[in-house]
Amino acid sequence: MSDFADLDAYVRLPRVDGLWLAPGGDRLVVGLATPNKENDRYTTALWEVDPRAERPARRLTRSLKGEAAAAFTPEGDLLFTSARELEDGEEGSALWRQPAGGGDAYVLAKLPGGVHGVQVSANGTLVAGSALLPSATGVDDDKDVRKRRKESGVSAILHEGYPIRFWDSDLGPARPRLVTAALTDELDLRDLTGHAGVALDADADWDITPDGRTVVTTWTITEQGGSLRTTLVAIDVATGERRDLAAGPAHEYGAPRISPDGATVAFTVHEVSTPEEPGDSWLALMPVAGGAVRDLTAGWDRRPEAARWTPDGATLIVAADDDGRAPLWRVDAETGEVTRLTSDNGFYYDVRVAPDGRWAYALRSAVDSPPAPVRVSLTGEGAVEFLRGPAEAPDLPGRLEEVETTAADGTRVRGWLALPGGDGAPFPLVLKIHGGPISSWNSWSWRWNPWVWVARGYAVLMPDPALSTGYGYEFIRRGWGAWGDKPYTDLMAITDAVVARPDIDETRTAAAGGSFGGYMANWVAGHTDRFDAIVSHASLWSLDQFTGTTDFSFYWSRELSPERQRENSPHRFADAITTPMLVIHGDKDYRVPIGEGLRLWWDLVSRSKTDGVPHKFLYYPDENHWILTPGNAKAWYATVLAFLDHHVRGAQWERPDLFG
Repeated sequence: MSDFADLDAYVRLPRVDGLWLAPGGDRLVVGLATPNKENDRYTTALWEVDPRAERPARRLTRSLKGEAAAAFTPEGDLLFTSARELEDGEEGSALWRQPAGGGDAYVLAKLPGGVHGVQVSANGTLVAGSALLPSATGVDDDKDVRKRRKESGVSAILHEGYPIRFWDSDLGPARPRLVTAALTDELDLRDLTGHAGVALDADADWDITPDGRTVVTTWTITEQGGSLRTTLVAIDVATGERRDLAAGPAHEYGAPRISPDGATVAFTVHEVSTPEEPGDSWLALMPVAGGAVRDLTAGWDRRPEAARWTPDGATLIVAADDDGRAPLWRVDAETGEVTRLTSDNGFYYDVRVAPDGRWAYALRSAVDSPPAPVRVSLTGEGAVEFLRGPAEAPDLPGRLEEVETTAADGTRVRGWLALPGGDGAPFPLVLKIHGGPISSWNSWSWRWNPWVWVARGYAVLMPDPALSTGYGYEFIRRGWGAWGDKPYTDLMAITDAVVARPDIDETRTAAAGGSFGGYMANWVAGHTDRFDAIVSHASLWSLDQFTGTTDFSFYWSRELSPERQRENSPHRFADAITTPMLVIHGDKDYRVPIGEGLRLWWDLVSRSKTDGVPHKFLYYPDENHWILTPGNAKAWYATVLAFLDHHVRGAQWERPDLFG
């Protein structure tokens, strides 16, 4: 039986994630996640992969709690974080060092607020993030403040600003600060920034100059109306003095990457969105010492991710979505000329450049290929070579095709179609709608894996409607602030094209989506009865309610005015819904709060006009926006497949026995 047909086998498949390259280019490390014995979470072990693609991968770490790679030292020792039990019996996340030449790992630092974002300069200066309580005067004092808070029996958090939550985490009372130390066998960490408020919350990103003297970091500032905006600052490591590098009300800045000579920083620039414009994105450069921002790729109609410098400082290597893929691109640091490196269907990320400039190392995935370590030639035509990673790619139960159509306004709309192998055509179809909404179907997904459905005999259509990335600015703008317009009609147009194929059964179809895809599933439910079943996961239902309760309300308010919230809100069309719906939501979801799922469920139940409710509600008390644990993931697939089999294929409804 295929690993995708057996849900127990599927959730046990090993998952590669994260890639780190040693400064000498001779060591490459990836993470490999597998279920623990209790099947209630995935734990990650670190594996070394041969950068020359000759030796098999070898396992470096073993513990029940798992590890996450952090960085390499200049000598090639591996730094990693782990919550494994310490020699003194204490538990908690600590920073460990594993010598390159062999020997046991040992603890470098143990902080109550953990350690993240570790960067090590060429001269051995370490900078990292750690969460400290607001009144703590430094790293050592933080332990005493935490002890007093615990002894007082207080769990409440007093907020004095916005935001208070992020994805699945409550923010505060401890907030991230930067800490630093010379890299020795026992770190003497000192507080570099002091209490920074929200400045280093959420997705803060930083880099350190090779001489260890300066850190360039994103720095979030608060604005009127609860809004936040991200700037770039430089921090003197010796004194903690901070100075602005890039700031301004019309732009946000991210992903700083310092050049090999320490003189220049590359970063992403994002225009702040407005109700009329989604805002463009590009790469820019400026001196670390300060000066003018030089827009490098403002004329390139793609949205670049974080860049990596080549050793000579002449070129940047970057990934950017393009036509259902995310290739690697070479950007000339002087002219901004962009050249595509990879020509396959791959999605490339976690990019690292070899010190000799010959190779870019990365993780590569695709809709039909799970993440795996590769190296890409920088001296030839961008040839891609798979390395000997710790996990073999599973055999797929079908094949992948590219499909496209033309929308009513003449715009090309494309997507991927996963089809079962062998006999069985015409196949029932599932329209799978991506989240984001600024996103694309261009990579492997463990959570919404189409091949699990293909193994069950379904064809799966994964289109990129208006708002999708990889097709240029105007394609995003087509759906901006009008979610129920072009995104919906694009989905229907490409569905029409696909169901006209002889190998697709137009009489047996379903639609499914999560997050923004769940929003679209709800919109579809209220505007057509063409589908036999609809799956709505972590979905937006009442936009006025959502916009005021989500974790980053200011972001959505930039696009959706009160009038647009009303115009595009699916809840207004609840009376028109006749299609059976499976509603799925996690109670720890702060991006799309549980109130959306509860209100959707009540609006469906209260309008049901049949004996017995045709709808189902799959509720997770301990999951968030994503269903992350192996057991709960199995329950998700089992329920979705049972629901689709019942309504699309006419099978008897069978409640999965996982629920007792």
